[in-house]
Amino acid sequence: MIHVMVASHGPLATAMRESAEMVYGALPHVFTVTLTGETGIEGFKQDFARVLTTASQGADGVLVLCDMQSGTPWNVACQYAFSPEVSPPVSVIGGVNLPMLLQTDEILDFRDVNAAAAQLLALTQPTLVVAEINASAQSDDF
Repeated sequence: MIHVMVASHGPLATAMRESAEMVYGALPHVFTVTLTGETGIEGFKQDFARVLTTASQGADGVLVLCDMQSGTPWNVACQYAFSPEVSPPVSVIGGVNLPMLLQTDEILDFRDVNAAAAQLLALTQPTLVVAEINASAQSDDF
């Protein structure tokens, strides 16, 4: 089973989980960690380690969805992803969005976190669209 962490600058991660739960209900496989001005980078590193320990329980891997590439949440997550001593393994995706978070239920049964990350990207990329006038009815599906 794959567990998911959402890591962000500010309250985005928590807000995304709350929004996703409005759509799907409880998401026990999703954990959040946020970087705040109050805790700073060192506090975030400690919070990340604590949440990762919790998210790792009973998981074959932990997929960390970060708000953006190269920020502090990304950099901290990548330290775990690139460490061979980390167990279960960690994979990281930058650019989390609500459809991506909603589609994590499609990758929960994976055992390989890197394969789960690739599948989640494949599922999410078609949801990134530019609005255009379309005469035909559009589906509400992702």
